Formats: sequence, structure tokens, C-alpha cells
Amino acid sequence: VAYVRVYLTSSSGAVTKMSMWFRIISLLGLAVVLALPIQAAKQPNIILILADDLGYGDLSCFGQKKLKTPRLDTMASEGMRFTQFYAGCTVCAPSRSVLMTGRHMGRTVVRGNSAQPIIVRPGQTTLGSVLKGTGYKTACIGKWGVGTPDNFTNPNDVGFNHFFGYINMWHAHNFYPEFLIRNGKVVKLKNEVAQKWKSFQDPANPMSGRGVAVKRLEYAPDLFIEDSLAFIRQNQKRPFFLYFAMNVPHANNEGGNKGMEVPDLGEFARKDWPEPEK
Repeated sequence: VAYVRVYLTSSSGAVTKMSMWFRIISLLGLAVVLALPIQAAKQPNIILILADDLGYGDLSCFGQKKLKTPRLDTMASEGMRFTQFYAGCTVCAPSRSVLMTGRHMGRTVVRGNSAQPIIVRPGQTTLGSVLKGTGYKTACIGKWGVGTPDNFTNPNDVGFNHFFGYINMWHAHNFYPEFLIRNGKVVKLKNEVAQKWKSFQDPANPMSGRGVAVKRLEYAPDLFIEDSLAFIRQNQKRPFFLYFAMNVPHANNEGGNKGMEVPDLGEFARKDWPEPEK
């Protein structure tokens, strides 16, 4: 703020009453300006993409030569690449807990890939709850993977307005699940697992959703993309935070060497590679 003082003087050089009023008016004007609320910078929309089991060496922007990842390469060229970076832990659940809570792995309640119902507790401060508290609309779509399903509403309890996906990591192994979870409710899909996995389709089972589908009609990653786009469209006029936690390219461990579940192999079908590598 620039403050300019205007003096009106008499022929003798004395300050007149009018100049006094100019001083007073100028001071009052300055006070009004300083009292106005400072307009906050516009909150940017945030999309945090987490790819499951994707190594930095899988991307061509980090020197990989056999695969092309042009969209990700563009993002890397327009942003920042971390060339010396460590995840919070070497395995799934605790690394996600570290990411969400900001705590050192030794201080989170999730200490490993355990089948016990250990989750990020309701009320725990998370990245989602912090951003929600500043006015963001928040969503977690894809793989939550922090513990097991003793509480289906867990993502909604720790800062996320919207959740759609898998609660536990074993469920997320199955790319053609019989069901997913949307805001604490079971959403039935058209897929069907083999008979040997039927006992795991009880949502209350600690490893619920685990299995290999024999009837494959709805590919979960495609559903996550559709839901994410809908969330973005619905919230385009307000700040939003989308935690987009895809379960690709992780394999379905229950499927063995047939566990790389994709709708088709695309251009890699012609490669002389083992099928899991395709």
C-alpha cells in the first residue's frame, strides 16, 4: 500500500485546516484498506496417483527403453522427478499408512501385511482430513489397503468424503471382484470367482474378496477411472483432492503365473515374452 501525504499551506508556509483534514482522511483510508480481508490464493486441485508395485525403472522418463509411457513422461517433464526417494515401508499396508498419516512406519498402527483387523483408526489425522479441514472435497478411489474390513466406512471416517474401491489388500489382488465398497456399502458386480474362492466372498471375512474370477465382465480399474472422472466433474467448481490409488500393475497373487489380469495384451501380444511379462 502506498501512502501519499498531501500538504496545503498558506502563503506563510503554515499547514492549514484543510491539510489536517487531508491527513485524517488519508489515515482513515489506509486503515480501511488494511482492515480488508486478504484474499487467499486459490486452492489448487490435487490428484495424487499411486500405482501399486510400479517401479521407477518401469517408466521411460527414468531411462526404461522397452516400454513407452508418454503421458507419464509428460507429467514428469512438466513437474519434478525425485531421484533419491524412499517409500515409508517395503510392503503395502504400512507404506500406505505412512503416506496417509505422515508418521514414521515405526509409529503407525499398521505394521505389516497382517490379516488382523488393524486399520488407520477413526479420527486419525490423515492427508485427507487435513485437506478436508481447509475446504477441499476429498475422495479415495481404488485400493485403500490399510488393514482389513472390520470397518467398511474407514476411509470416510478419516477424512474422505467419498470412497469407492477395495478396503483390504487381498481383495485388491482380484481385478475382477464380485463386489467393491462404496462409502461403507457393498456394491455387487457381475464378475464371479471360481468355486474354491467362494468362502472369501463374505464381506465380513478378514480376507474378503480374495480370489480368481472365472466370469470376467467388469474390470475394476476401469470402474475406478469412471468414478474418478465423475468426482472431478461434480467438483470442478470447488477445490478437490483425489487420492487415486490404482491396483495396477500389481499381480493377482492368487492367480499364480496367470495373475497379471488385464482385459487384453494389446501390442504386447506379439512379443516373444513370457505371458506374465506381456
